[in-house]
Amino acid sequence: MKRSVLVLVASFALTSLASTGHDEHADPNAPVDKKKETADFILHHVADDTIFEMEIPFPPYHLPAIHIADAFSFLKIERVPGACSGHAPAGFESFPSLGLFLNGCWDLRPTKAILMMWVACAVLFSLLFFGRKRDQNGVPKGTLAHLIEVLALFVRDEIAVPNLGKEEGKRYTPYLTSLFFFILAIDWLGLIPGMFAATGVVTVTTALALLTFALTQIAGIRAAGLGGYLKHLTGGVPAFLWPIMIPVEVIGLFTKPFALLVRLFANMLGGHMVVFFLLSLIFVWTIGAAAVALPLTVAIFCLEIFVGILQAYLFTLLTSLFIGQGVAMGHHAHGDDHAH
Repeated sequence: MKRSVLVLVASFALTSLASTGHDEHADPNAPVDKKKETADFILHHVADDTIFEMEIPFPPYHLPAIHIADAFSFLKIERVPGACSGHAPAGFESFPSLGLFLNGCWDLRPTKAILMMWVACAVLFSLLFFGRKRDQNGVPKGTLAHLIEVLALFVRDEIAVPNLGKEEGKRYTPYLTSLFFFILAIDWLGLIPGMFAATGVVTVTTALALLTFALTQIAGIRAAGLGGYLKHLTGGVPAFLWPIMIPVEVIGLFTKPFALLVRLFANMLGGHMVVFFLLSLIFVWTIGAAAVALPLTVAIFCLEIFVGILQAYLFTLLTSLFIGQGVAMGHHAHGDDHAH
């Protein structure tokens, strides 16, 4: 285990060394600002983009960056001639892709985050395919099959059932299990040198949080009915307080998924940036900084392995709690009926 972590950290360092300072348009005689160059490198590698640069830094097998998005160039469609070559219109500086889309540039190429989600899905499908073995009695056969069953039962028995009840827990276990495995796969794939941490992109965590938000509202409406769901937004206060209570309740519906997306995004992005910053000390200061930077990087890298599974667990746990609150609306409504 220790040897594997050291190999991964060394690969990160070699990748950084191969990538830092590589600019084909730069003036070779110009002075090099190592601090700015390193900061640009780190921000480039943690930001989402349509260009997924994969470099092999090991000589003599050093290869130039491969722009994987070029393979999907047919998905960049210009509905208006020259729309993709222009700049984002005024008012869309913060969302240039949306501005270009509205102008007629349909850039549907996958980004680094989308590619990593595809890779995560492929890895999970492969693991589930090879881990489906059962004996004649239906008992899992093999280490992989047992590991998958242990994790699935953990999600069902320790997350879903305690927070949703036995009946509702079984109903929502497939979603919670899929969520747990998907986030865990993305988190750990992002630790492999040359890969990208998709959960460090706010749009990915926002999409996951929106799925939880939608399922929470569906669970509430299903449990209490549309009328009971809307009645719950009043908080049970007198009608003259509804103008105050209803906005507060509606805001509360959105703060929960917002906390989910920020927690996952900030933890994964922060961890990867810390790893890169520690490795950058070797190139910004001196090679002697490796005596301090590498041990700290190994420690943070090991912590990131734990954080990956912890964040998958917390996201799934909080999702089950929020869905459980939606399911509880039905019990509150039934309690009101019995009281009347």
